[in-house]
Amino acid sequence: MNFLCDVHISYKLSKHLGDLGHNSEHVNQILDKWNTPDKDIAKYVDENNSILISKDSDFQSSHILINSPKKLIKINLGNISNTELIDIFSKNIKAIEKLDKDADQYIIEIDKHNISYLLTKE
Repeated sequence: MNFLCDVHISYKLSKHLGDLGHNSEHVNQILDKWNTPDKDIAKYVDENNSILISKDSDFQSSHILINSPKKLIKINLGNISNTELIDIFSKNIKAIEKLDKDADQYIIEIDKHNISYLLTKE
């Protein structure tokens, strides 16, 4: 799988996903770095068949309204430690892999004690 971590997502999570065998980039490594507009981030994610990991609810609205980004993991955790975030991903990576294999468009929402999946269609 390919991941793109948005500006407020830790580089440590990006590295961890890479250590798990996935391709992972951080928005600060591409395009106009932290100055990249959301629409350009969504376009980049869609063109590269990546999954955007973000805390930004604007991406969730964009997914629902215009189907972009097509694949989104929305983090609803507030300020938690990098260790906690990495642990949540480690516990759920197999389910994320399965969903990504089975669906072309989706939103995954991660809360402190819950992970939910919403399959969407064009």
